Amino acid sequence: MSTKIRNQMCPPLFQKFGLIINWGTQKRAKTPKLVILTLCIGYLLTARHLLASQATNALEIQSVTVNGNSVRLLRNGNLSLGSFPKNIVFGFGPRSNSMQAPLRIRHKLEGYDNNWQDENGVMFLSIRFFDDSGDLLSQKSWQVSGESAGWNGSLISSALTHRREMLTVPSHVSRLMVVISSAGPPSTVGIYVVDNLVVSKSSDSLPSVVLIQSPFKEQPYHDVTNQLSGGWMRDGVHPSMARIVKFGQHPEQEAFAIMDDDRIGHAEWHNPLDVAPKVTPGDRLVVEWNEMYSIGGGGGTLVEYNNLPPGNYQFHVEGVDIMGIPTGVETSLNVFVPQPYWRMPWFWGAVFIVIVTAALGANRYLVWHRMRRVMLQLKNQQELERERLRIAHDIHDDLGARVTQISLLSAMSQDNPTFPEKARADFDQISQMSRELVSALYQTVWAVNPENDNLDALGNYLCQTVNQMCERTQIRCRFHMLDLSREVPVSSQTRHNISMAVKEAVHNVIKHAKASEVSINVTFDENLLTVSVQDNGCGFQPSGSFTGNGLTNMKRRLEDLGGSCIIESQPGHGTTVRMCLIFRPSTKIT
Repeated sequence: MSTKIRNQMCPPLFQKFGLIINWGTQKRAKTPKLVILTLCIGYLLTARHLLASQATNALEIQSVTVNGNSVRLLRNGNLSLGSFPKNIVFGFGPRSNSMQAPLRIRHKLEGYDNNWQDENGVMFLSIRFFDDSGDLLSQKSWQVSGESAGWNGSLISSALTHRREMLTVPSHVSRLMVVISSAGPPSTVGIYVVDNLVVSKSSDSLPSVVLIQSPFKEQPYHDVTNQLSGGWMRDGVHPSMARIVKFGQHPEQEAFAIMDDDRIGHAEWHNPLDVAPKVTPGDRLVVEWNEMYSIGGGGGTLVEYNNLPPGNYQFHVEGVDIMGIPTGVETSLNVFVPQPYWRMPWFWGAVFIVIVTAALGANRYLVWHRMRRVMLQLKNQQELERERLRIAHDIHDDLGARVTQISLLSAMSQDNPTFPEKARADFDQISQMSRELVSALYQTVWAVNPENDNLDALGNYLCQTVNQMCERTQIRCRFHMLDLSREVPVSSQTRHNISMAVKEAVHNVIKHAKASEVSINVTFDENLLTVSVQDNGCGFQPSGSFTGNGLTNMKRRLEDLGGSCIIESQPGHGTTVRMCLIFRPSTKIT
């Protein structure tokens, strides 16, 4: 039991070491040689395991910042960035307590970056300009970083890239110096190879002159001093990193190189100032060279990504040597950028539900508002109808009775023989006017009474009125009205205008047509109400415009209702007055 617990508590390294010692003691050697050998093997395995562990943990992702806020890193190596990660910054570098920290570091966000990205390491080739006193006036530099187009990981298989630059010598300059340097950012490491360097000048009056040329065009140099016989010098914090390298094959060539493996120091190649070529302000310089390089950085750094698309990513950091070859030291972090909520199915489902709910709510509100308005209209209409009914009853019961009483008294006075003849004639006129007033009052009562607001009541009233008018003149009256399958509401104003127009038409027949018969037809078909008055009288010739008040009043009454009045007549063939009105059967005609 105790052995099992001890094994669970001990790291695998010490378990292996214990197994080796157990094996050595079980041999029961008579000499200590086997024991010493066992201890040595255990020590070597322990050292190897420690070195491998340090190499594996030599790099670390130190921080992640999302939209300016630091994010806690989990031990499982997974990171979810949450919604709207507009800005993401990864901080990484060598582990502080590691003895196996890589010299150079590069990174790659798998799923976003197509290639590995080196850190910000910069080397350069520059032309420095000096005056007669040896003071530096200005310089022109051409920087390189990352890997050249022909770089393939080694000096043998990589290809050179040709460069050609032009510039003009500034004023007050008398000498120039060519510098190949790694004095870029402090963490710069890598290799920069320059071959076949040629600096030439030209002016308006003189031919082109070569000022500086690579010494390797004549013969190879294998010195160990800082200065070559061709005039070039090593310089910098670590001059030994400025080297002469061999590259290519068949034939093998030599070139200047900066092999910077120090993240703090730098190295340079340059020609000495005391033997620097002379130039004149205004000279045109042409600088040509071939180059290849692999340059990066080795310290801790920050990498920024903006507006990453949603998806799964893996952020890799790995160590490489100065040639860009991986050393096997790496670390990684799984990164998940979720879809924004407006791209999620649940969001559109929620939007659909909200829209449907809002539409239903709006529809319900509109229906409620419409019903409320209709109810208010119905309430007002009911109140109006009650008021109309009250007025009709008042006119009929009070005013009608009084006028009838006046008519009776006038008739009685007319028959009284004691009254003078003139007085009886006046009473006869009063009686006649009273009867006409009673008729007008009854017509007003009929028009005001809401119980008559339908097409049947209108037809009955027209039939009675026309019969009464025709009885006094011995003209036959024919009235035709089809039975209706349902009640058709008709407003008081419509009934009044139509009845007055029909009475006017019949009055014209009695007064002017010399007819023996008049026909009234009332039809209602597909929301079209048609009332026609036709006679067999003498007729007349209709003109473009009606000058009589009667015909004009009929047209005006129908036009006020939104209808029309058509008069057809021909001399000797009678006259037809056709009144048409279109309305919705669900509402009263106004």
